[in-house]
Amino acid sequence: MARKELPEINAGSMADIAFLLLIFFLVTTTMDVDSGISRKLSEKPPENYDPPVIKQKNILEINLNRNNQMLVEDEEMEIKDLKQFTIDFLDNGGGIGKADEYGPGKKCDYCNGAKKDDSSDHPNKAIISVQSDRGTSYGMYITVQNELLAAYTELRNRYAKKHITGQYAGMSYDDLLLLSGNDKENEALKAVIKKVKGAYPQIISDAEPTK
Repeated sequence: MARKELPEINAGSMADIAFLLLIFFLVTTTMDVDSGISRKLSEKPPENYDPPVIKQKNILEINLNRNNQMLVEDEEMEIKDLKQFTIDFLDNGGGIGKADEYGPGKKCDYCNGAKKDDSSDHPNKAIISVQSDRGTSYGMYITVQNELLAAYTELRNRYAKKHITGQYAGMSYDDLLLLSGNDKENEALKAVIKKVKGAYPQIISDAEPTK
């Protein structure tokens, strides 16, 4: 009796199918990307360091609870209002600033704020304190930080456009940063960026989270 031969399976077609499935999963699969912020940590102070006395009006207190609710100066606030509130605080210009490399402390002649007696004296004295709860979501914390950074960026953009002269006149802070990315060895550009940052120094303090 003749032996019946079994039909062969077309392996080529299976390879094609496997390849198409691979392409399908690569195109349709979404991958989670961790969000974060870039922050330069402050240096450790020297031994026997005596911290300066800070007036309460120069501190903007932001508290985040475990329910992701935000209190700003003990008043509940929506995220959409945080940026402008921060700008008003930083740009108040109600007093005398700290002495720096450009000279002794003086009034902020570039601030457009209301100059309230109960708000910050000067941008270089304005401190933002953020305290979260251990139950605060990471997303809420990042959102708050992004709004704060957006406030600083808006003020720096305005300052750069209005007060920087010479080669970089009329450019925003964002423009200067973009330019520096392609010209990292340009000392003149570095000096301009440093001056803009000095006009509105980013002073954000993360307090110990509550339990």
